[in-house]
Amino acid sequence: MPMRRGTNLPRMGDFNQSVILEAIRRSVEGLSRIELVEATGLSAQTVTNITRRLLDDRLIAEAGRTINGPGKPRVTLRLVPESRFAVGVHLDPAVITAVLLDMSGAVRRRRSVRTSDMDPGRIAETMADAVDAVIADSGVDRRLVSGVGVAVPGPLDAERGTVIDPPKLQGWHRVPLRAVVAEESGLEVMLEKDTVAAAVGEQWTGRWAADGSFLFVYLGTGIGASLVRDGDAVRGSSRNFGEIGHIVVDPDGPRCACGLRGCVDVVCTPEAIVARAERDGLFTDAVAPGDLGAVEERFTRLCERASEGEPGPVAAIETAAAHLAVLISVLTDVLDVDRVVLGGPSWASLCDFYLRLLPEMVHRRSATRALRSIPIDGTVVGADVGAVGAACVVLDAVLTPRASDLYLND
Repeated sequence: MPMRRGTNLPRMGDFNQSVILEAIRRSVEGLSRIELVEATGLSAQTVTNITRRLLDDRLIAEAGRTINGPGKPRVTLRLVPESRFAVGVHLDPAVITAVLLDMSGAVRRRRSVRTSDMDPGRIAETMADAVDAVIADSGVDRRLVSGVGVAVPGPLDAERGTVIDPPKLQGWHRVPLRAVVAEESGLEVMLEKDTVAAAVGEQWTGRWAADGSFLFVYLGTGIGASLVRDGDAVRGSSRNFGEIGHIVVDPDGPRCACGLRGCVDVVCTPEAIVARAERDGLFTDAVAPGDLGAVEERFTRLCERASEGEPGPVAAIETAAAHLAVLISVLTDVLDVDRVVLGGPSWASLCDFYLRLLPEMVHRRSATRALRSIPIDGTVVGADVGAVGAACVVLDAVLTPRASDLYLND
């Protein structure tokens, strides 16, 4: 897997340290100093100096010696997973999920809390309580927690750390969530869109090429998209990349609150799928609008009935897949990515159908179908990809080298 290269120019220590940490993290068995020189392009002296500092800080450790040809045995260096930790919290309109990750990205603790009261103050308090709980349950020294990543539906004001009127969070008008959670938890907080956080988490697994690209389609209470290009999540100039809820995928579909017909929000979400099933008579009554718990329960049951082969529910899921294929083909035509990855809280219920149906549906619509078939994969992180990704945003800030680290201030 390609690794980022360092620079031997002066005043580049932070960047080079990130380069070395990332190289060691991505290696399976660890790397020797000679292998780090080859992988990073740094001088042997620079590698020696940085690894000595990382050893002193206990971020890496010596993990045995290997003999590879003539000369002295090489000392293998590996990341120390328990040297630092990060907490990730994901606010989906139906549930709050918190996870504690170690430096390797492994989940050490998890907690999930159902939400019914959308009051911003009480939600922030619940999030802070979940942060405290996963740290306390793990027995980790709180001083080793590098920070908290909070993933929420957009749009966001990233500079101010506020959440601005998300469609699924009624009453959330310019909520200063970053500051509130930081005050409640006593930890540094980074606020990120849930779709972007999910993509960061997926990239952190190391499954995808470090210099590759993929479109991540997030399937939760709402549907969003994010993009990873050359190993980095694309955030956009306002850090609100991926607001795709009002792309029209069915011109004859239901009317959306925005005034158009057949937007993603009203034909592809679990709430939309359940509403269509109710209109088709697959349930004897209709759930109350906005009752997210009832929608989730009915959606899960609908997917179970489809898995059992019941024709009506199968048709409902197939229709949703066809609409989602329109969305994905539009985005892949514009973004020209290597692959598509799907995940989020709703993915487990839909994965068998969508992995079977979407590849051919998207291929038929693809502008590049004469050249290739775009792979469509499911998340390797699981249903907690938003929370895991939020924690990875913190670890990413600690470990991953950024070109901005090379800017010199006067």
